[in-house]
Amino acid sequence: MEPDPELGFRSDALVDLRHEIHSCRACPRLVAWREAVAADRRAAFRNELYWGRPVSGFGDPLASIAVVGLAPAAHGANRTGRMFTGDRSGDWLFASMYRCGLANQPTSRSIDDGLELKGVWVTAAVRCAPPDNRPEPFERDSCSTFLRRELALVGPVQVVVALGAFAYQAVGGLVGAPRPRPRFGHGVETTTGSGITLICSYHPSQQNTFTGRLTETMLDSVLARSLEISQAGARQGGASSPLCG
Repeated sequence: MEPDPELGFRSDALVDLRHEIHSCRACPRLVAWREAVAADRRAAFRNELYWGRPVSGFGDPLASIAVVGLAPAAHGANRTGRMFTGDRSGDWLFASMYRCGLANQPTSRSIDDGLELKGVWVTAAVRCAPPDNRPEPFERDSCSTFLRRELALVGPVQVVVALGAFAYQAVGGLVGAPRPRPRFGHGVETTTGSGITLICSYHPSQQNTFTGRLTETMLDSVLARSLEISQAGARQGGASSPLCG
């Protein structure tokens, strides 16, 4: 098979974008926090070298589904250098992706653990770990150019899954969500002006998973719906979509 020059171009552009993200120091509050956390490590990880920089998205460059979270966790992605890697939220997210056929394994412990994603790209609205997991609106806006470029380079993306209200607000304007925008809620779905379907999910944070606000079944249902939409063309051709389970 002949190599796809367009894929090569996009891959190169994603590498360039990753380097830009990793070197960003645009938000002084976030720079100070992420580096302080990396220097004063949690006891469980005292012997590890923290990433302590902005975190880029990762996954399948040909993904039709993009999953957008809030920001790197202080002792998760800020430590490991990969989104949703090394924390409880990632445990939930990748276990669900595995059940749905989007990941080759149900865990994400480190950047070299062999995790591979199929048909999905994982990223976030803000690229640096924020104090108290609460980025400021101007920090979200500062990062929006990175998210916009990622979504343009990956795919073509047909579905965006927004994990939490903050991600929903961040990504809605980028993909042309209608106004007035539907109120955030788990499973809320809207078709945007760009033709992308935007689906909401509660974030798989411990605050939601420990309290039962978000269950495995609820998260699986959102990913299953995203698969249904993204593979509609394939189903019409006789193929069937993977099912979570």
